[in-house]
Amino acid sequence: MPKTDRNIKSVLKTLSHKIKDFLLSKSSREFFVFMFFFLLAGSFWLLQTLNNDYEAELSIPIRLKGVPNEAVIITEPISDIRIKVRDRGTVLVNYMLGKDFYPLTIDFSKQEKNAGNILRVMPEDLHKKIHAQLKNSTQLLAVTPDTLEYIYSMGSSKRVPVRLQGKVSAARRYYVADTLLTPDSVTVYASPAVLDTITAAYTTNFEALGISDTLRSQLQLHTPKDVKFKPEAVNAVLPVDVYTQKTVEVPLVGVNFPPNTMLRAFPSKIKVTFQVGSRQFNDFDASDFAIYVPYEELLKLGTEKYNVELNHAPAEVNNVRLSPTQVDFLIEKTL
Repeated sequence: MPKTDRNIKSVLKTLSHKIKDFLLSKSSREFFVFMFFFLLAGSFWLLQTLNNDYEAELSIPIRLKGVPNEAVIITEPISDIRIKVRDRGTVLVNYMLGKDFYPLTIDFSKQEKNAGNILRVMPEDLHKKIHAQLKNSTQLLAVTPDTLEYIYSMGSSKRVPVRLQGKVSAARRYYVADTLLTPDSVTVYASPAVLDTITAAYTTNFEALGISDTLRSQLQLHTPKDVKFKPEAVNAVLPVDVYTQKTVEVPLVGVNFPPNTMLRAFPSKIKVTFQVGSRQFNDFDASDFAIYVPYEELLKLGTEKYNVELNHAPAEVNNVRLSPTQVDFLIEKTL
């Protein structure tokens, strides 16, 4: 056995004996007896203290429900109210731990509205809702704010398309094949003047860089002031595909040649190599590309070599290369 291991075992054994001797000693028993009575006295003191009356400030969440689709809340709804109460410490501790509170629910459809499209919850109604959650012994000293006010407008509506807002890019050798949003359009509610200025619903700023696999995410819609979207969020799917390489042979096509003349090119076909998504590999062939050789350009050349250029290619392909890039040619007369 190594000397280091023997030293460690010896130290542990000595420490174990010392702990055992301490726990069995008279001083140890006296220490534990002291701690027991100390904790017992502390518990009695705490209970006595919590039986006294105190004041505390608490928070109660507010929830507005029953808002019809065509109603647009113009003022920013508050999320909670502050109340000041007085009661025994034991009761206040329960309030602070959140065991006795649930959100105050304001039902839009059941509240009286003023002519100016203002919904107000008056202090007496608010206090009644708060008292329903307080114990009988609790005194409600103050409520802030003591009146809830919601200003709203009954808006017109229309359907608008959803647009992804942000930055999306794929990793090397990959590409984002599509942007799928569900739903792809939403209903927007606003006053007629505001509604005329809205042409699309944009998602909140979204960033996904260097992705190499299909990405799924739920995105909230960016909601301008005095505007309401239904639904308020959309599901985004960004399918990612890998690039693959393909080569096709594209014939050279003479254009604007006069009658009784034709183009003779060597070679007569050009190899076109390009990158395309693996899912679209079979969607493209030589007929999707075009290489034209204008008669007028050949006449201007002082040589029998022509530098070929690609005149047409699908937008979905990338990194297109030609081989060869130069051909020999003859203008041949025919009978």
